[in-house]
Amino acid sequence: MSAQLLTAYAITAGYGRLDILHDVSVHVSPGEIVSVIGPNGAGKSTAFKTIVGFLRPRTGHVVFNGEEITGLRPDLVLRRGLAYVPQGRLVFPQMTALENLEMGAYTVEDPVRIAEAFERVYALFPILFERRHQKAGTMSGGEQQMVAIGRALMTTPRLILLDFDKLVAMKRAGYTLMVVEQNAARALAIADRGYVLELGRNRFEGAGTALLADPEVKRLYLGG
Repeated sequence: MSAQLLTAYAITAGYGRLDILHDVSVHVSPGEIVSVIGPNGAGKSTAFKTIVGFLRPRTGHVVFNGEEITGLRPDLVLRRGLAYVPQGRLVFPQMTALENLEMGAYTVEDPVRIAEAFERVYALFPILFERRHQKAGTMSGGEQQMVAIGRALMTTPRLILLDFDKLVAMKRAGYTLMVVEQNAARALAIADRGYVLELGRNRFEGAGTALLADPEVKRLYLGG
């Protein structure tokens, strides 16, 4: 267990009286890309929201970097090094790309760490340096997604939960990633490991390549 950076164990959670997740368990080790796939309504986004504290689980535990974070507020989870980039282009549209990134560093007090974070973000997304004085709301959808991810990276997180397609470059840069991706085949092709959720429950788990080759996974989720 000690080698795992994140463990969510037997999570049951939902909205109001409606449970979306039923006993879902996932884990991520340092340096991994872990993909979470499944049909719409499977509970993928609900799982992420529960892990980072937007939802409090009814049962189960979330442990991050050896510390229990179950039900902790999202801002406190972020300070511990767990960043979440939700689906969609969530930027501050009237602010420049640079100002959006600065907002991401609001919990960081050391100017040296902030300068290093800017370097890493610009190395990963050179276009953000070129467009740093452009208002985020006037950028393309893909560029806004880069701004949203760059903002999350400004805290130098140990683990990032996200939905995006620059995953391989981010892994090469040393980030640990847990990903929700609608394109299941693409998600599994780049993942070290994957989870398939269905109706809020764990259905399959295994190496990304093994899940890609599994006839049942192919038939149900990959259109094979």
